[in-house]
Amino acid sequence: MAPRPFWKGYLKLSLVTCPVAMMPATSEADKLRFHTLNAQTGNRVISRYVDAVSGKPVRDKDEAKGYARGEDDYVLLEDDELDSIALDSARTIDIDMFVPAGSIGWIWYDKPHYLIPDDRIGAEAFSVIREAMAKSDMVGISRLVLYRRERAVLLVPRGKGIVLWTLRYGDEVRPEGDYFGGLDTADGDPAALRLVTRLIKDRTRPWSPEMAHDPVQDRLLDIIAAKKKGRSKPKTTKAPAEKPGNVVNIMDALKKSLAAETRGKKS
Repeated sequence: MAPRPFWKGYLKLSLVTCPVAMMPATSEADKLRFHTLNAQTGNRVISRYVDAVSGKPVRDKDEAKGYARGEDDYVLLEDDELDSIALDSARTIDIDMFVPAGSIGWIWYDKPHYLIPDDRIGAEAFSVIREAMAKSDMVGISRLVLYRRERAVLLVPRGKGIVLWTLRYGDEVRPEGDYFGGLDTADGDPAALRLVTRLIKDRTRPWSPEMAHDPVQDRLLDIIAAKKKGRSKPKTTKAPAEKPGNVVNIMDALKKSLAAETRGKKS
């Protein structure tokens, strides 16, 4: 069952407007979560805000956002001041520019959302915008208030809908040249390159969500299930991780790797 929309508004391109709804494309609802307990009593431990000087609890209505301008010196901001920013983009995704698909590096992508038409009347306008982007191999750039901040968003046609990605802010992405700039740009030995290419080919598989499976959560669920039945999970001795040795001859290591791959296929 598809989740209910968490945002409703309008998609706009020049004079073409249609109502749309948006849902997060990812979910952590099935992620295993733990509560913090008092081991002596078994009661839950609660967290609360306390005044750093007086040590007294702070009531919800007394909490405020503050920007530090010096040590123990803050500029206080009221909720209505925060809510008043960028109201024009709070309910309308106005596509004001397009860029070639694939021209935005993956590092700028933040959170994905599914965007769909919100009524039958607007479905045609939505479809026309989506198909025009797909056929021209373009993606749309707009701005939108999400999670209480205005963000640049990327609209990517996908199937019968549109995936809306929030983009990271410019000051969040570090220049790769600061890290890769001093690396050796040589491609390496051609013979070694051919062997690695063979290894890649041997290990190529179709993508499956199972490749991103979380085995640790499965083990934790096994432990929880055992404790529910009143028995403890048998302790297992984890073997120490084998430390990789220094590769003296990369060609020898690659040949041994390919031989092991071949033996694995035959067995």
